[in-house]
Parts: sequence; C-alpha cells; structure tokens
Amino acid sequence: MKHKIYKANERGTADHGWLKANFSFSFAHYYNPENINFGALRVLNDDIITGGMGFGTHPHDNMEIISIPLKGALKHRDSMSNTWIPLHTGEVQVMSAGTGIQHSEMNNHPAEEVNLFQIWIMPKEYNIAPRYDQKTFEVSQRLNKLQTLVSSIENPVEGSLTINQNAKISRIDLDENTTFNYQLMTETNGVYVMVINGELSINNIQLEKRDAIGIEQTNLFQISSTKKSEVLFIEVPMKF
Repeated sequence: MKHKIYKANERGTADHGWLKANFSFSFAHYYNPENINFGALRVLNDDIITGGMGFGTHPHDNMEIISIPLKGALKHRDSMSNTWIPLHTGEVQVMSAGTGIQHSEMNNHPAEEVNLFQIWIMPKEYNIAPRYDQKTFEVSQRLNKLQTLVSSIENPVEGSLTINQNAKISRIDLDENTTFNYQLMTETNGVYVMVINGELSINNIQLEKRDAIGIEQTNLFQISSTKKSEVLFIEVPMKF
C-alpha cells in the first residue's frame, strides 16, 4: 500500500472576510507544484461563507463538481434553469459542467454561516451535455456502515447520485473504538480519506479532524476509530 498524509494545518488558506477557505490541493492563489491533485481528484475546498454572501455567476466546463454542506444551507442557480434551488445540510449536489455552464452559489441564510466541502473531479468524457442533481442522505444510514453518496453514471450504486467518472464518494460515522474495512472498486483506483470530525488510525497512522490520507496500490485497508468519527472517502482513478 502506497500512501501520502495531508495534515489539516498544512492546507492552503484564504480569508476574504466573507469567505474563509482551506484548500487540500492547489487552488486560486495557493499553488504547490507537489500538491496539484490526487488522481482524478482535483479540488477539495473546505469553505465557510458568512450569511447572505457567496459566489456570483461564474462559468465552469468539463468538470464534475460536488457540493456537500456540513453546516447551514446554500442556494444554487445555473444557466440550465435560472431558478434558485436550496441545498441543506444532509443533502449532496452534483453538477456535470460538460460543454459549459454558468452558476451561482450563495449562503441561503442572511446571518448564519455555511460550511461546505466543494469537490472537483476531472471527467471521464469531455464536452458532454451539462447536468445537475441533488439528493438527501439520512445520517442514520451511515452509522458504522458505508453510505455511498456519488458513483459512476456507467456503474451506479443504488440510491446514489452519479457523475461522469469511475469514482465513488462515500461517508461513514464510526462509534468510538470501531473498525471498518474499506474495499476499493479496483486496485488501479486510489482513495482520499478525510476525517471530517474525530480521531482514527489507518495502518497505525493517527489522523485527527480535517487530516487526510491518500491511499493507492491496494484493494483493502482498515480504519480504527479512537473517538467517534465522521469520515469522507473520495475514490478516483489514479490514471485517466
């Protein structure tokens, strides 16, 4: 098993007043030539947006974009519908930008902040028709078991959202002193594991809140929680 550790305090940062961001990979003004991507995973931003603020209309193309609110709610509008759509904690949003799309993302509350993960995954096929979807995922369905949020449109996992890449995004909430075996779809994939909250170990490597580890060249590994933990898995092709 090959691995790389990404400590929370080593992420890139930005503070624009209305936006406080942590960048797991090179993004905007943060550039680290040794930390551009993990396989097809290009972006994992941990954003906090103040009430009433957000990202005005801007373009995307040929990228699979996934938003996961952790606290609060967003609202989204794009050039496909031009209608504001709320996105609450507990929901996940996917957007295949494809040939091109204009969209806006704003905090849906005038005073309370929203915290979200925004994930960009490079697509399998380019210049497809743009597509948008979102879905609610029950917390109870990931207690000590894997809950798949996003899977490949070519090989979908029942109940998940789908994107244009052979990838899988999952979550699990582990009780204290609990073990879990993660099985990769294929040994040519890798998985980026982020501790949302809690504390755990993988192969005797200790990880705490917002620490992450990229794992590849294996088809199975074990996680052991030392505290109650919320964990995000982003499995992607390492060559694409």
